[in-house]
Amino acid sequence: MKTKVGMLLAAALALTVPALASAKDKITHYPFANAVAEATQSGKLDGTVKFYLAGSGPQGQVTVLKEDVSVNRKTNAFGKADQKTCDWALQSVLIALQDQAKAAGANAVVDIVSDYDNEYRDSEKYECHVGFLMSGVVLKGKLAKVQP
Repeated sequence: MKTKVGMLLAAALALTVPALASAKDKITHYPFANAVAEATQSGKLDGTVKFYLAGSGPQGQVTVLKEDVSVNRKTNAFGKADQKTCDWALQSVLIALQDQAKAAGANAVVDIVSDYDNEYRDSEKYECHVGFLMSGVVLKGKLAKVQP
């Protein structure tokens, strides 16, 4: 009797786990400005470096100091809301970009695009890949000095 119950449980588990694992593999798009504002308000970003998605460039003279800077960050998504984990991963990317910009003498990151598997351009949203266990954001941009 125990063997039958054990076999039934094992079979049920074998059928359930793959369904759960693939249940959340998706690509999402969320507002970029909201996550930047939240990171700045919380002190994660200090405001000395500005971020501009492709199609929403800054006013003034832009001098590119370094092209094709890319940052990839992932975070635990298990049992958490998609947008919350995506915004968290985005903020981690922005912190890394801020650090790189400061080190290069830049005050902006311009022409930012999402670049997880394929390039995604949007002047207001970023792309996030959400899985059963992890959420990830990859951004690519140019470090620049912007003068009014």
